[in-house]
Amino acid sequence: MPEDHDWEAYKVPPTRTPVVESTTSVPNPVTFVQTVLGYVIDAPVTFVREWIERQQAKNKSYYYHQKFRRVPDLSECLEGDYLCFFEAEAQWRRDRMVDQEIVEIVRERLGACKQREGPNHFQNCAKEMELLKQVTKAYQDRYGDLGFHGNARTCLMKQKHRMMEERKAAQAKES
Repeated sequence: MPEDHDWEAYKVPPTRTPVVESTTSVPNPVTFVQTVLGYVIDAPVTFVREWIERQQAKNKSYYYHQKFRRVPDLSECLEGDYLCFFEAEAQWRRDRMVDQEIVEIVRERLGACKQREGPNHFQNCAKEMELLKQVTKAYQDRYGDLGFHGNARTCLMKQKHRMMEERKAAQAKES
């Protein structure tokens, strides 16, 4: 901007704009209600929330890394110990969900490899295919033929019967 600017063309606004204050003898009811609500409702809620946030900051916990303690297997429970039966059943259900997710993740990896490799997926995705075969075989050995309503007891019986068949087969092979 040039130094010799025209003051008439560019008028400078006044430095202070006067504020119109309307003073009455009656206080504004809106400000009174806002103040009362601020002290009655907002202040206690804000205090409680800040106190809770301070407590949570002291005891930080991460739920996405929650680790459950391993409970005894159903075979280790004493007869009539229903709490142990319940805990073993809950542990079995968690293990089954984890195994289902493992199978699903390996299946998704194989699908992604097939998509990425195209027609060469037979040779380039052989490792993923072998891993999927192993994982599905392990899942089928443990949980197969149990159905939707399978539980820890039927799974344990299935494993027991499979072990007995393997022993019989090993004894027949030796003889």
